[in-house]
Amino acid sequence: MTEPGDVPPEVLDQLRPICLGLPETYEEPAWVGTRWRIRKRTFAHVLTVDPDRQAVHARAAEVDEPACLLVFRSPPDEIAGLLGGGHPFYKPDWGPNVMGMVLNADTDWEEVGELLTESYRMLAPKRLAALVGPPAPPLD
Repeated sequence: MTEPGDVPPEVLDQLRPICLGLPETYEEPAWVGTRWRIRKRTFAHVLTVDPDRQAVHARAAEVDEPACLLVFRSPPDEIAGLLGGGHPFYKPDWGPNVMGMVLNADTDWEEVGELLTESYRMLAPKRLAALVGPPAPPLD
């Protein structure tokens, strides 16, 4: 495992209020980067990939230089729409409902909040998913 410092602090500052604002979630270091979980299910994972070290992620995101990536779950009926918009979205091969997004200066944090809230709803117990209202507002 690596320290969460491999993800830019400003990215973590945007993601934390979104992810930790959802019922019974927690943050922990992942094999690389940081992940947020509901119970033992990961609904968001952010990492900075170096194509030389995390080649599978880099190929999936079609990046050839270090990039900050967010991996989350998405309902199958929304995946085509996300992919239809092209960059920053990509579809990793490790699950039918797994999606990825390249995070950069142009990231729409309100959209990220909506996507991660939906990812949480997919993995949370129904009782907790029913408690979720609109996503936390992004930081300015």
